[in-house]
Amino acid sequence: MFKKKGISLSPSLYFITALSYMALGLFSTLVIGVMMSTLGEQLKIDTLIEIGKMAISLTGPAIAVAVGFALEAPPLILFASIVVGGFGYQFGGPAGSYVAALIAIEFGKLVSKSTKLDIILTPFTTVIVGYFSARFVGKYIGIFMEKLGDAIEWGTSQQPILMGILVAVVLGFALTGPISSAALSIMLGLSGLAAGAATVGCAAQMIGFAVTSYRDNGIGGAFAQGIGTSKLQFGNVVRNPWIIIPPTVSAVVLAPIAITIFDLQNNAQGAGMGTSGFVGPLMMLKTMGFDWNIGVLIIIFLFLAPAVLSYIVYRILVKWNRIKPNDMKIEY
Repeated sequence: MFKKKGISLSPSLYFITALSYMALGLFSTLVIGVMMSTLGEQLKIDTLIEIGKMAISLTGPAIAVAVGFALEAPPLILFASIVVGGFGYQFGGPAGSYVAALIAIEFGKLVSKSTKLDIILTPFTTVIVGYFSARFVGKYIGIFMEKLGDAIEWGTSQQPILMGILVAVVLGFALTGPISSAALSIMLGLSGLAAGAATVGCAAQMIGFAVTSYRDNGIGGAFAQGIGTSKLQFGNVVRNPWIIIPPTVSAVVLAPIAITIFDLQNNAQGAGMGTSGFVGPLMMLKTMGFDWNIGVLIIIFLFLAPAVLSYIVYRILVKWNRIKPNDMKIEY
């Protein structure tokens, strides 16, 4: 019956694919909204500020639609999920929207096209299930993610070297892997030093792969990974895990230095983005202030240092015959 209704009950679909699409919803509203409002504030353009605030206010509905798209929800369910996303965001933030949308959409599929009253029954079921899911499930998932994020931030402030390395490596792996680092950092609400470490870790993956794979992919591949996403290398990492060592080593070295000596910080919107679309650097400037000294530190820790360290480790691994030509070749 589930298969007939388009319900797969697949952990991969729910926690990898849906999270990846959730990240697109977040980027299209919350992240873009913060960027536009920040630019508006700096350039004194009220229209940009207004547009940014409106985009931010629609984060919840966008998350739900993104999840619905990932789950291949029928039109009535997809459109009704807009309301569910609003409920979820109200009660549990981004995590609440995600959870409420998952539950409501799958319940909506159960009743979809079952009766002649489909046009009424399907959106009604989706919305009502979404409301109670948001209020009694999403709310507490949101609280849990918030507390977990607080614990990570507290741990990073108490043990910046150890936690800085851990956060940088985990978020960096998420960015290159199938899980969305942007969605994860936003659901956790990372900020401060923890977000700074996460940004360095994600940037190390992107810039590291851009530099080390230049021989295989040229300038186009470098830009695609350096300001696009290092997920392009995930398939190659599965085939040869050694290729992820250079950017990971640079993250391990740079993250604790960045947050302990130079106090680099960020917000949740930029923490999991790395250098993608320059969102990470821009959000770091927003968090720490638009200052030339901060700008220089960002250039060093998010671009120059990861490139140099990754390339050094890469050359060592090439000499040891662990990385060979075309190991990092990507197909567009």
